[in-house]
Amino acid sequence: MLTNAPKGTKDMLPAEAYKWHYMEEKFAEICRRYGFEEVRTPTFEHTELFQRGVGDTTDIVKKEMYTFKDMGNRSITLRPEGTSPVVRAFCEHKVYADPQPTKVYYNIPCFRYEKPQSGRLREFHQFGVETFGTSNMMADAEVIAIGYDFINEVGITDVELQINSVGCPECRGKHREALKKFLEPKYDELCPTCQERFHTNPMRILDCKSPIDQELVKDAPMMLDYLCDDCREAFEELKKNLDSFGIKYVVNPKIVRGLDYYTKTAFEFITTKIGAQGTVCGGGRYDGLIEEVGGPSTPGVGWGMGKERILMTSEACGFEIPKPSGTEVFIACMGDEAQQFALKLMHDLRLAGVAVQMDVAGRNFKNQFKYANRCGAARTVIIGESELESGKLQVKDMESGEQTEVAIDDIIKELTK
Repeated sequence: MLTNAPKGTKDMLPAEAYKWHYMEEKFAEICRRYGFEEVRTPTFEHTELFQRGVGDTTDIVKKEMYTFKDMGNRSITLRPEGTSPVVRAFCEHKVYADPQPTKVYYNIPCFRYEKPQSGRLREFHQFGVETFGTSNMMADAEVIAIGYDFINEVGITDVELQINSVGCPECRGKHREALKKFLEPKYDELCPTCQERFHTNPMRILDCKSPIDQELVKDAPMMLDYLCDDCREAFEELKKNLDSFGIKYVVNPKIVRGLDYYTKTAFEFITTKIGAQGTVCGGGRYDGLIEEVGGPSTPGVGWGMGKERILMTSEACGFEIPKPSGTEVFIACMGDEAQQFALKLMHDLRLAGVAVQMDVAGRNFKNQFKYANRCGAARTVIIGESELESGKLQVKDMESGEQTEVAIDDIIKELTK
C-alpha cells in the first residue's frame, strides 16, 4: 500500500506537468484580460462554512465532504468547492467596503469523497472565477465569456452553452409547490435519491441523470414559467448580453446545478467529447450566499471548472499542447580541473537565463553524450584538459553533429545568443 496513491488521487509526473502549466498560464492570462485578480484560500475551512454556503441538502455536504476533528476538537473540512471559501475571505477581510465590483479567479485543489471515474477524482483541481458586488447581468455574461474564451483557446470543440434561470426565493416557492403537486403521484417511481429531494429540494429532481426519472419529469412544470418580473427581465438581459458578446447558447430549463446557493442565472458548457460526464464548466448567480455566510447583502456570480476534465477534453479534441524547450546546453567534462571549471560555467550560464545540465553520476565521456541526448540538449560544450590548456572549448550542435571552437572568454556570449 505504501507504493500506491490513495484511491481517487493521481500523481502528476514531469512528463505531464508542462500540460498543466500551459492550462494554468492560459487561464491566468485570460482572466488578466478581463481584469480579474488571483485569490488564494486555505485548503481546509470550518465545516459550518460549507454546511451554510453549499447547503445541507446537497450531495456534497451529505455524502462527499472530507470532514474531521482537529487537535482542538474543531470540525474541519477539506474544501469540496471554491466559491464558499472565496466568499468567506471576501467577508473576513471586509473587501465589500472597497469600491465594487470585486473580480477574482482561483486555481485550487478540491476534495470530494465520491466514486472515482474518468475525469472525476477525489482530489481534483479547479479553476474558478467570481464577481461580487453587482446584480447587473453584464457580470453574468462576462464570467460566461471568460469560460467561453478559455474553452476555445485550449482547443475544445463541439461545446454547447446551456443557460437557465432558477429564479429567486420569491418565485421559486410557487414553482416548488407546482412541482411537488406534479411529482406526488409519481413519488413511488422516483429513485431513492430523488424521493429524498422531493422533500428537501424538488427542483434538483429535474436534473437527475436516471433515464427513468427523466421520463417521469418530461412534462413537469419548469421554473421559467414561474419567474417573477425581476427574474424574467434579468434572464432576457443575460440573453441580450450574450448575443452582444457573440456567444451562442440554448435555453435548457432543466439546468438547476447541484448547489443550494444559486439564484437567477444557471449555466453549463456541455461537450460530447467525454461521454456521459459532458459538463466541462458550470456556474451561476448566488445573490444570497454572501449574506448567508455572514457578510452584508451582496450579489455574486461565478463558475467552477475541473482542470483534469478540461485537460482530458482538450486532448480528446486533438489539441496538442506545445512542449516547452528543455535543456539548451549540456556540459560534458572529464577530469577534476575540467569539472570545477564546468561547475562555474554552468552556474554563470544559469544566471544568464540558459537551461544547463551536466553529468552528476560520474559517467564516462561517451555516456555523457548519450545522457545529453536524453536531456534533449541543443548543444553540448566539451571540456577536457586539452581544452583548458588551449583556452578554446568545443561546442557541438547535437542535431547536425557540427563542432565549433569557441574561446573560453567568449563561451557565455556564444551560448546566450
